[in-house]
Amino acid sequence: MAKKDAGFGKWVFLIGILIAVIIGLISPGMDDGLWVWILIVLGLVIGFLNITEKESTPFLVATITLVITTGALSGLGEFLGGILTAILKYVTVLVAPAAIVVAFKQVWALASD
Repeated sequence: MAKKDAGFGKWVFLIGILIAVIIGLISPGMDDGLWVWILIVLGLVIGFLNITEKESTPFLVATITLVITTGALSGLGEFLGGILTAILKYVTVLVAPAAIVVAFKQVWALASD
């Protein structure tokens, strides 16, 4: 799993994070389906372009940590917890499809050996 185009993939990741933060601030209720689908597509692109075999395990561990942390921070309170949780939920929407792609790549690599 070599990097195919690290420059493009890096920009897709940065744009995805920026969108997730902005939408998390503007629409904390996660009710904007179009932006969720955009983040999912960007996440798939990230999974295919950015993550090498060497980076797979740290990426998957970071994704698990992000999901757990997002759930834990939801109890911080209405204002801070709501905004922070919304941003992290959108970031999770971005990263989860990438994690699925990376996990499938890892399963394929293990099965191929």
